Amino acid sequence: MKKLTFMLLVLVLSGMTTAQSQVAELTVNLKKPGIAVQPDMYGIFFEDINFGADGGLYAELVKNRSFDFTNTPLSGWTTYGLVEVRNEGGPFDRNPHYVRLTNRWELLTGTGLINDGFRGIGIKQNEPYRFSVYARSLDGTAKKVLVELIDSKNNPMGRVEIEVADKNWKKYSAEIKGRLTDAHARLHVTLTTAGVVDLEHISLFPGTTWKNRENGLRQDIAQALADLKPGVMRFPGGCIVEGNNLATRYQWKNSVGQVENRPVNENRWNYEFKHKFFPDYFQSYGLGFYEFFLLSEDIGAEPLPVLSCGFSCQFQRGREQVVPLDSLQPYIDDALDLIAFANGPVTGKWGKLRADMGHPAPFNMKYLAIGNEQWGDQYHLYLEAFIKQIRPKYPNIKLVGTAGPSASGEEFDRLWPQMKALKADLVDEHYYMPPQWFLDNARRYDKYDRKGPKVFAGEYAAHTTPVKINSFEAALAEAAFLTGIERNADVVQLATYAPLLAHIDAWQWNPDLIWFDNLRLVRSVNYYVQQLYSHNKGTNVVPLTRNGQTVAGEDQLYASAVIDAGKKEVIIKLANVATNDRDIKIKLENLGKGVTLSKSVKATVLIGSMKEENTLDEPNKTIPVEYQLELAGNELVLHVKKQSFNVYRISY
Repeated sequence: MKKLTFMLLVLVLSGMTTAQSQVAELTVNLKKPGIAVQPDMYGIFFEDINFGADGGLYAELVKNRSFDFTNTPLSGWTTYGLVEVRNEGGPFDRNPHYVRLTNRWELLTGTGLINDGFRGIGIKQNEPYRFSVYARSLDGTAKKVLVELIDSKNNPMGRVEIEVADKNWKKYSAEIKGRLTDAHARLHVTLTTAGVVDLEHISLFPGTTWKNRENGLRQDIAQALADLKPGVMRFPGGCIVEGNNLATRYQWKNSVGQVENRPVNENRWNYEFKHKFFPDYFQSYGLGFYEFFLLSEDIGAEPLPVLSCGFSCQFQRGREQVVPLDSLQPYIDDALDLIAFANGPVTGKWGKLRADMGHPAPFNMKYLAIGNEQWGDQYHLYLEAFIKQIRPKYPNIKLVGTAGPSASGEEFDRLWPQMKALKADLVDEHYYMPPQWFLDNARRYDKYDRKGPKVFAGEYAAHTTPVKINSFEAALAEAAFLTGIERNADVVQLATYAPLLAHIDAWQWNPDLIWFDNLRLVRSVNYYVQQLYSHNKGTNVVPLTRNGQTVAGEDQLYASAVIDAGKKEVIIKLANVATNDRDIKIKLENLGKGVTLSKSVKATVLIGSMKEENTLDEPNKTIPVEYQLELAGNELVLHVKKQSFNVYRISY
């Protein structure tokens, strides 16, 4: 009996081995270009979560530079001597607080204050840093203010002295060079001579910022965004659009104009997670809508702003607020004025403001989302109110509605018909789900209505268990799922992974596309999946089939194909999520008269251990590797590694 069982087991295993070793034959039909892939298909979603703006993308190194954090005007500062917070007679009416430093002869150490930055201040050796402050001498006589960088061990590592000699508010600037490299330095400001000075808007920027702009962005983070070649950039969030309440919602008009006079706002994510309280998490609005538009333009992405529809965040069940429908007009006016700011002529109020800020030409915004991920039986009425006023005046603006916070369920099923009835241009779908969900849903959009609103996959990420990490497992599942999005490019026209950024020492939500500390960053494996899709999006989908069927999970293979009509290339994406290597043959058919395929194939593979993730100390643990293949006639013969994502480019 044991011998028979053993023989049967051998036969079964032999049959499995034979089946697994069979060549999978796929076909790419090049008879004619298929549905168009939107040039802005793959993009980025920015939200000021995880210290993504202040302390992250926005290069300002001083926290609470204007002393206007609500109820805690000295948050981020350590003071000594006689330091007083005042709010009358300051230079900026929307940021009224400033500090008064009084130094008397008996104060041997002087009077001053020390800023902690955002979990420290990142200083690089021999790099310049731009310090500035608005100051006045109360009696008009010269006072000396010493500005120092001090390292994490309290040692001076760079200094400069400023003389304040004017009774009126005046901006003073100086350059400090760091003598050491330290990710957790601090800024020390001391009144060293007797007397009284007032200080406001104490600021420190790296000498080098993105595009070397004065109110600039952190160079390495902005470059990482540019390297994605994103087609669209959604901003300023998510939930921060809605706020903890209506008073703290993101109001774009507060984020433009003179930087020093943009009012500080409480961040939606300061108290959201009990194990991640951040009472020092505010928005300076130094990175505001003008800077978002400018960055979008810099990196070649279409701007997609999101505005409040009159709901505060609905996840605060029992505490959420909703503007009465008959009081919604100021919110609609904000939307109309934003379009004028982005696209209007310089002769108008908002176009003139854009020009005064340095950009006379319009930004040519073409998307606008109303609400974040609202649900319930009222949202469609609010969206309708916006549509009724925006569409007649700006018919070319594509308006984005929402399908709520989930990928399915009662609210999802309620909202989609409402979006269709309102003829929303796009519907924002969100899914933070386990990797298996992404694998199981590669056909999600195969049967969507081709005549209804288009889909904006506005927030998605594979969430591993028991711990959510940016592992190769998650990235591979996303890569497999995106073959289905690409195949259905006539339905899904925009897709953005979320969230985008996270400070390693101050985060609330994970996983995230890019992690950073005060000096370094790491591009996650998920980042490289996004980059491979964005760099290889092509112009038109072409059919890729196996036995006449799309390749969406059978034998754990996922594949799609496009052509790039401009570059004259066929681009094939192939994910093998199986635990064994596969022999695959891809035949390119119906090349067309006079079309010749290049024998040389540019191949890229992304492969790694399923639980591995890139880290700040090992940023290149799992990255794409390029190599060359050759066509055999019109066939691509492949030995595809287990658990890998592969891209093949064939010129014609």
